Amino acid sequence: MRLPCTAQIHSGLDTSVSSTTRSPGPVFSRRTITHGEILEDNLQTTPSPTPAKPLVPQNTVSGQPSLLRDIPPSSDLPQRPAVVNHGESDSDHLTNTNSISSGEYLDGSTSSRRPPHARQGSHLFHVNYDTKLFEMCAGYACSVGHLIRVWDLSSGKVVLSIAPGEKEVKATASAFKPSLKSAEEGSRLWVGTSLGDLQEIDIVMHKVVSSNSNAHSGRAIVKIHRYQNAMWTIDEDGLLFVWPPGDGGLPTLGNTPIARNVPRGHIFSVVVGGLLWFATRKEVRVFCPSTGEYEDFNMEQQPSSQPSAGEITSGAVIGCELDKIYFGHSDGKISIYSTTNFTCLGILNANVYKINCLVGAGNYLWAGYNTGKICVYDPRTRPWKVVKDYHAHEGPVISLSVDRSSLWTSGQMRVGSLSLDNTVRLWDGLLEDDWLESELRDNDVSWCNFEEIEALVMTWNAGASTPADMRYGESDSNMLRLILPPGKAPDLLVFGFQELVDLEDKRLTAKTLFKGSRRKDGSDHEHMSRQYRDWRNHLVRSIEDRMPVDESYTVLHTASMVGLFSCIFVKTSSRSRIGSLHAVEIKRGMGGLHGNKGALIVRFRFDDSTICLVNCHLAAGQTQTMHRNNDIAAILESSTLPAEHDSTLCSNLFVGGGDGSMVLDHEICILNGDLNYRIDTMSRDVVLKAIQNNNLLKLLERDQLLVSRKKNPAFGLKAFVESPITFHPTYKYDIGSSVYDSSEKHRAPAWCDRILYRGPGKIKQMDYRRHELKISDHRPVTGNFKLRVKSIIPAQREKVWQQCRQRFEVVRLKVEQEAKYGIE
Repeated sequence: MRLPCTAQIHSGLDTSVSSTTRSPGPVFSRRTITHGEILEDNLQTTPSPTPAKPLVPQNTVSGQPSLLRDIPPSSDLPQRPAVVNHGESDSDHLTNTNSISSGEYLDGSTSSRRPPHARQGSHLFHVNYDTKLFEMCAGYACSVGHLIRVWDLSSGKVVLSIAPGEKEVKATASAFKPSLKSAEEGSRLWVGTSLGDLQEIDIVMHKVVSSNSNAHSGRAIVKIHRYQNAMWTIDEDGLLFVWPPGDGGLPTLGNTPIARNVPRGHIFSVVVGGLLWFATRKEVRVFCPSTGEYEDFNMEQQPSSQPSAGEITSGAVIGCELDKIYFGHSDGKISIYSTTNFTCLGILNANVYKINCLVGAGNYLWAGYNTGKICVYDPRTRPWKVVKDYHAHEGPVISLSVDRSSLWTSGQMRVGSLSLDNTVRLWDGLLEDDWLESELRDNDVSWCNFEEIEALVMTWNAGASTPADMRYGESDSNMLRLILPPGKAPDLLVFGFQELVDLEDKRLTAKTLFKGSRRKDGSDHEHMSRQYRDWRNHLVRSIEDRMPVDESYTVLHTASMVGLFSCIFVKTSSRSRIGSLHAVEIKRGMGGLHGNKGALIVRFRFDDSTICLVNCHLAAGQTQTMHRNNDIAAILESSTLPAEHDSTLCSNLFVGGGDGSMVLDHEICILNGDLNYRIDTMSRDVVLKAIQNNNLLKLLERDQLLVSRKKNPAFGLKAFVESPITFHPTYKYDIGSSVYDSSEKHRAPAWCDRILYRGPGKIKQMDYRRHELKISDHRPVTGNFKLRVKSIIPAQREKVWQQCRQRFEVVRLKVEQEAKYGIE
């Protein structure tokens, strides 16, 4: 392998932004939590990011406004400060990139879903013609195709619209020309055409000021790079021209270019440190056009390729890490290459969908997908953190561009996305709102008081049983005595029932399904209402009998839907601390039309913390895993709860950039129910033998829910935690016995009844167990939890918020200064 023709990359001044991180403290005694304490269970910590370091001047990147070029002393751009070389490559910190194993995907469960709209100027404009090419610089955006159009990003208005030539001629590539003065950034544009012509356009004067007809001899120009004070053009046959600066210090179309040949089939290319990284299908090559020896032009004898990844679709560099290049692949993978020795540092699974485009902005890598989503990744953490995952466009995202020079023209770094529906949306490349909220939450001990409360959650498919049925068995009649923890009085009691009416009674079920469109049958409706009322009254009496005399409870909420029944109690002494209670139902039966399957959702505020409780009954059947997964997705992704429109309240109460309309927006979530997941690829006899031998691990390895969590990156319950299962399967029993199903169907046992939770640092499960109530074919399951709730101190919150804003301004100014020197 040949050495690079330019200086190797070294680390320099530390430009990383450190954030305050809380250390986990012990769970204190019930009811009191002091400043700085958090619940240890489900505390998901991220390793401190590797400090990002500036790079020496030789290692700049194409398309990036930079001081790092030969410019006359009269330039008004600031002089570059000295760079300290610590003798350490930043790639040394890329430890074990391959630690993300095959099949394991990046976890986006804690990412923000809020679109990071640009903070100033236009947010959206329409191209109004078919194009896949989009560039931004100094507050301008350009698209090319049958027309060459330029927009002013502050107003969203078209400032230039011209044709590239005759009717059949298309503009096929573009790049903004470098300038000697910061005030002139973005004023000139180079455009290549399908006939191999090159044009230089003055945007302010609205005209072509220079051209080189047939510069590429009739071959369509597929890429134009801006690098330092030169322009590089590549055509479809693989001819590369490097247009050096003329006497004025900038390239002109009248200059004689340096010619080199590269392979045909250009997919992506970028210039870093004077080297051209060039991708075709699955192969990556590195060229050094500036070398005097033609045989040294190709830096590697053989192209590099990764058999385990799909075809390359895109690529990007991150300005603060120019020792690495990232390539996006058609199978959703991202490969990382070193610019110092040209080796592949690792491959990771970013998504199941094709990556259409990549761009680096600030410290982050942005990716556009066919689904219309944009994901923003932080490669400094191990594993990578999914910072944002949001719906950007109705159609596929086909191009991303970053305007770094807008930092010193408007104080913001814009990222633009182009969709196949020919709309362009503009985003905040600095992710200011997310940065501020993260910083604020990292310092919440300075503006919140915390307290620990307890909750008991029960889930049970009661199989249409009634409280009257419980008198036939000694254990059944003492249900609450078995379920409620001895000597304890939890602050919240949550009971989630499924099948309180007989869903196998075809007459009753059919009438229930169509009750919304037909007049209800009086007897059937009365029967269902009585079932719910009887269970509610039974729970009230049992709690009164079971709990200490000085601990009374109040019914906080009840809800029902075709067999589903939720009944929530709160200590009477804590009732005044609860507010903003809202409840919705999600129907999933018969394609989402009816409520025989679905969920009951209730959310409320406890002090200044938001809690969301979900009681589910999912699709039944051994082979219906995908159906169940779709049910979960529909439940978690539905925006049915009332949204909060006040941005401050959203920041105080909700997580993930949410507004409270979705389940995962809430700080603490608990999901329970008959989820109906079964054990795959095992006969009933094998399952029974494993249970008899207490070999639960063997069965759990085939549990459909756990397998989906491991292998399906889009599985909704990946966002939740489930405590280890140590009890036998809860389904399906002969009623009144401890014998698994002996009917003609001989259903295999399974863990259908589950409780999962979410809330990093805010919730801890104390136990997870089943109970021996035999009046149903399911066994009930309970979980005891400790929840960490907060009370906001408004004056302190405002003080900390202002401090966060001041710290962000320091970060923004640093990024702005570094962008002027070609370092983000």
